[in-house]
Amino acid sequence: MPIDLEPCCKFCKSDRLTEFVATERMLRLGGNFYYSECLDCGSLQLKDFIEDFSPYYPKDYYSFSTLRKSSSSVQFLKTLRMKVFLSTGLQKIAPLYGYWLKKLKPRFKDRIADVGCGNGQLLYELSVSGFRDLHGFDPFIDRSEEISESLKLWKKRIEDSDLLFDVIMMHHSFEHMEDPQAILRSCYEHLNPGGRLLIRCPVADAQIWKEKRALWVQLDAPRHLIIPTVAGMRLVSERVGFSITEIEFDSGDFQFWGTVLYENGERLDHSKINAYLSAEERNALQEKALRYNREGKGDQACFYLIKQD
Repeated sequence: MPIDLEPCCKFCKSDRLTEFVATERMLRLGGNFYYSECLDCGSLQLKDFIEDFSPYYPKDYYSFSTLRKSSSSVQFLKTLRMKVFLSTGLQKIAPLYGYWLKKLKPRFKDRIADVGCGNGQLLYELSVSGFRDLHGFDPFIDRSEEISESLKLWKKRIEDSDLLFDVIMMHHSFEHMEDPQAILRSCYEHLNPGGRLLIRCPVADAQIWKEKRALWVQLDAPRHLIIPTVAGMRLVSERVGFSITEIEFDSGDFQFWGTVLYENGERLDHSKINAYLSAEERNALQEKALRYNREGKGDQACFYLIKQD
């Protein structure tokens, strides 16, 4: 049974909520999980209280895979590439994460945090590309670890840190947290004046959500505790004191093929896509994803926020 701990929307504070039921599909564990959809801002939130999430985050969960390190020669090339990319913006040499990194405009000396860092792979790539003061926070990793002089992983939440940062990032970790206002306030308090916050997460503005509802792959019950709309994110971030400088939809065709697998009773298994979609259909879905992003109907977005001086 659902436990109604939050009678109002966690984003806009409206009490006009409607309920729907979802099930765990990634691992095919099943079960019924009750969500609320805000009738005003459209954001989503899990109603159930789940005491033990461990069954939903097994040891082979993607964010806890083994850290892949680069040889010294590859590290040199990555550092050179990063310096040229940040100074020129040349897309031909951009790293996979270049589109948001360029907009954050980090300096190599900036202190940067990744909240919900998992195995720290992203921070590692930044460290071997020349960034010198990197910190990952994740209470679910096995232990705190100093990967190098420039990179430390902390088995704790950023709320428990005494450090201040120039840049804080959350790459698909925000939706796994229960209280959006609390985590945004903590980020605000841990940023230097003028500091930047990047949040990448699913959004309930998605056309695929409106069409497929509980079958939408990025609903991801019960791991995703909150999913904002653009309107909901704007309201809660401004309430804390942030200014949103840009919103960029960056979804891909995962929203479509993952949902197709769920529609056919499959778990989330990339190897099974070809049984349901041809190469031509996949290409068409990639084009559709780009069009949805342009129209503001994609299923995930980048939010660029700044703490004013």
